[in-house]
Amino acid sequence: MDDVYLTIEEVLNKYNTNRKTGLSIEQVHNASSLYGANKLKDKKQKPLITRFIDQFKDIMIIILLIASAVSFGVAIMEKDQSELVEPILIVAIVIANAILGVIQEGKAERSLEALKKMSALNARVIREGQECIIPSVDVVVGDVIKLEAGDFIPADARLIESVNLKCEESILTGESLPSEKDAGCEVPVDASLGDRKNMIFSGCSVVSGTALAVVVATGMKTQVGDIANLLDREEDQKTPLQEKIASLSKYLGLVSILACVVVFIIGMINGMRLKDIFMVSIALAVSAIPEGLPAIITIVLAMGVTKMAKKNAIIRKLPAVEILGSASVICSDKTGTLTQNRMTLVEIYTPGSGEIEKVSDNNSNDAKKLLEYATMCCDGVITVEDGLEHHIGDPTETAIIKACMINGILKEEINEKSPRVASIPFDSDRKLMTSVNIIDGKKVVIVKGAFDEMKSRCVNQDLAAAKEHNDEMSSRALRVIAVAYKYTDNVSAEDLEDGLIFLGLLGMIDPPRDEAREAVALCKRAKIRPVMITGDHIITAKAIAKDIGIMDDGDLAITGRELDKMDEDEFLDAVDNISVYARVSPQNKIRIVNAWQKRNHVVAMTGDGVNDAPALKAADIGCAMGITGTDVAKNASDMILTDDNFATIVQAVSEGRLIYKNIKKVIEYLVGSNIGELLTVFIAMVLWGLSPLESMQLLWINLITDGFPAIALGMSKGSDDIMLKGPNSKDENLFYGELGKRVLLEGMIIGTVTTIAFYIGSRFGVVGGRTFAFIVLSLTQVINVFNIKTDKSILKEDVFDNSYLNWACLSSLALMCVVLFTPLGKIFGLCKLQSTYYIVAILLSLFPTVLFEILKIRNQKRED
Repeated sequence: MDDVYLTIEEVLNKYNTNRKTGLSIEQVHNASSLYGANKLKDKKQKPLITRFIDQFKDIMIIILLIASAVSFGVAIMEKDQSELVEPILIVAIVIANAILGVIQEGKAERSLEALKKMSALNARVIREGQECIIPSVDVVVGDVIKLEAGDFIPADARLIESVNLKCEESILTGESLPSEKDAGCEVPVDASLGDRKNMIFSGCSVVSGTALAVVVATGMKTQVGDIANLLDREEDQKTPLQEKIASLSKYLGLVSILACVVVFIIGMINGMRLKDIFMVSIALAVSAIPEGLPAIITIVLAMGVTKMAKKNAIIRKLPAVEILGSASVICSDKTGTLTQNRMTLVEIYTPGSGEIEKVSDNNSNDAKKLLEYATMCCDGVITVEDGLEHHIGDPTETAIIKACMINGILKEEINEKSPRVASIPFDSDRKLMTSVNIIDGKKVVIVKGAFDEMKSRCVNQDLAAAKEHNDEMSSRALRVIAVAYKYTDNVSAEDLEDGLIFLGLLGMIDPPRDEAREAVALCKRAKIRPVMITGDHIITAKAIAKDIGIMDDGDLAITGRELDKMDEDEFLDAVDNISVYARVSPQNKIRIVNAWQKRNHVVAMTGDGVNDAPALKAADIGCAMGITGTDVAKNASDMILTDDNFATIVQAVSEGRLIYKNIKKVIEYLVGSNIGELLTVFIAMVLWGLSPLESMQLLWINLITDGFPAIALGMSKGSDDIMLKGPNSKDENLFYGELGKRVLLEGMIIGTVTTIAFYIGSRFGVVGGRTFAFIVLSLTQVINVFNIKTDKSILKEDVFDNSYLNWACLSSLALMCVVLFTPLGKIFGLCKLQSTYYIVAILLSLFPTVLFEILKIRNQKRED
């Protein structure tokens, strides 16, 4: 049976320990051998060499390596050292890309390390009748531990004794209020983690009170250990763009192989030399593969990372940038993410006014008296250092003290004017706290607590109106505290808390962040579904969700226990209608994220606690809070919001959409160009039995001539309507619809123009034809980038507003001239042409852009 349901004596007997003497040294050694050290296991990391080798598991890279091996073999057979340049260049490019991939990947997991740090503390234990302090790593099952306010809990333990014990468990449960604990309470069957009042958990802290407890779980067997296991099991998700690029690689690889087979057959039929067939095949492979695409996309993403960092969004994993543009669901934690994670007193009811008033800096005299009396009955403290407030103690009490401060009444002044002479601490059974203060020379008993407990103790008036206001405030998820008082002469009287005069009600809540409502509205305008997932009570969660706009009429709110009762099909059918999940476990959060993913949504998950970490990792993109977030949450995330502002994720989504749009333009530009090169080589082989461009020339064009403009194209500015359109579908085909048609058309036109150029230049021989084709192909692609930059006519838009692109194109043209008009030309198999041919080359290069411009104008007229 679970320890939570056993009696104290049954637990002590189960672990063969004693509440007064604890374990013997021999028992400690035995328990340590049986259960292991109180630490979390390390996750095995991939060696650097393995991560490097993984970079070669791509069909485009494999084809390039095969091409380089064939080229190297041909050079050795022909004993021609000049032929070694090509394979060496190809291998150098592949290795450079692999090194860049390893550097940019940076996926070393630190989540478990952060969890381990939470356990790297000292603990007070009783062993052989002596109290001693030991490292928490040495705590074993059966140890009796002592705790008081401010202590971190070293392991999961069953309470033996407790006095006014409250524990901060928000990192596990998500609840903003401390959890009341009681060693002697009976826990209902199937109680959630937050309702296990006789248990305390590793990694949490003691807010108030004292406790004696017996350790029942250490290390990986604790609740924190369960989360570590979840983190370990959750695999890193591939982003949609990564999947699409991988799919593109396969298609281009298959096209390349098919083209090589056809060329081989044609070459054999025409009686070509085997060497020539191999060299044409290598040129085909190089022309079909956009070698610079992975590196260029990495650079565009890296630039996006820098830009987003300036907007308070730190990207930990580079591919996560583009996925933001596809985000269609944001699953957000409530406490500390949508709310301020600080209880705030917002409403006051007094019988004198008969109405509820908001807390302000000028409340009524009755409200001020209520606040002042309530503050006298508080143990909490608020200090101010360098202009920053530090709330110490129970958040409910510090909320009362803060409201008092807003009205210009300081607790220190109250204590000095009306000192406390006696008190009865808060008790979970009584649900009351009492203090006795000297006010104007008289002893005054002040009692605060739950209204239901207080109403039977008050004798001065009819409390029906107060009950109505209490119920109404509670229905809006306010935590309501009642306050009453009386005069006394006998502080030790048994009826000290009876015969009270009712003073009023205090309503408090962990309020929404000011920017949360607008951020949620922006999400909805951008067709992104916000969902609240919290460990808090369902009434509170629903109230906050309705307040900030997450929950609309007709939406559902369910608890984790209700979710557990739903089978997978039932949940998948209902998930679209559920906007709020309350009292959830870490496993529930993962299930919610996975359900949305199964519905083909791209899921972003925000959170700050340990309990959020597994879901942050399971989501397509996890967003951790930078200020209030735990190290565990940060290290399990893809992105950290440095200002803890929910609105920042909406800005990040906007930036992600722009980056994704620009990357699609880059892909259109590079793949369209490569299709043109492939068609050029293939057509020339069919017609003339030779390649119009050598593999080195194609590599230069792909990496240098195309590379700089492609990078600059990825830095284009966004349009104002980018957040008014829906997110991209997770399963969207990169070349579905207009993009696919444009890429094919661009490739066909570029291929046709380049083939014509080779034919015209061939009057100067094969080298002349290749030189002329090289010039036309390079110029065409530099000019065509301005056509791809905008979907509108270049006559109606400033195509030169991207200064990076302007300079990139000029740089490409300058480098083309270096290759053409310097001794490098011989190495690249190029020659000089008559000056008139350069003019003809410019005219031929303009033809594709003119044609595309005509098509754009025609399409615009159709839309109008």
